[in-house]
Amino acid sequence: MMRSSKKEVKLDPIEVANSKSLEDFAQEYLPPSKDWKTWIHPSTKEQYDVVLETPGSISSSDFDACFHLIEFTSGEDYKKSKSGWKPRSKREEMKLLDLKYLLIKHDSRVEGFLSFMPTYEDDYPVIYCYEIHLSSALQGNQKGMKFYGKLGYDKEEFTPPPKLLRNGTRVESEYVIFAKDISR
Repeated sequence: MMRSSKKEVKLDPIEVANSKSLEDFAQEYLPPSKDWKTWIHPSTKEQYDVVLETPGSISSSDFDACFHLIEFTSGEDYKKSKSGWKPRSKREEMKLLDLKYLLIKHDSRVEGFLSFMPTYEDDYPVIYCYEIHLSSALQGNQKGMKFYGKLGYDKEEFTPPPKLLRNGTRVESEYVIFAKDISR
């Protein structure tokens, strides 16, 4: 008598997340669409659309708008950093295969975005937030950070801590790491 041995195949949660269509990804990992597909500016009360895209689905004009937001909001910081500002490298990074974008649009114009990717961080499956950039109209308060918090993103413990200089000045890190746990 032969015994059949069935091996249980353990699915990699990151591969599963990255293989999903945008629609399936949103349904599985984002709050119900009524909670995130629009956003009302707290001061102006204008409505913004929130759109999920990938490097393969985003229009070239929206991609360029995202790049220009990075340049506008962080170009000077990049220039001062150890790595410097490298536009060609930044555009290539923005096209990473498994990267996703939440675009914040008003009258079809990109006013802000979050780029993120399902990946592993210290052996934990997470949705890793790469960048958040907001136009001038959306800057100046913590509302954007609260918006992404509503989507389940948290400041990651691996964010570099502020440095305290000898003269007592506190210097914040060049970046903040946000992540969302996707293990189920």
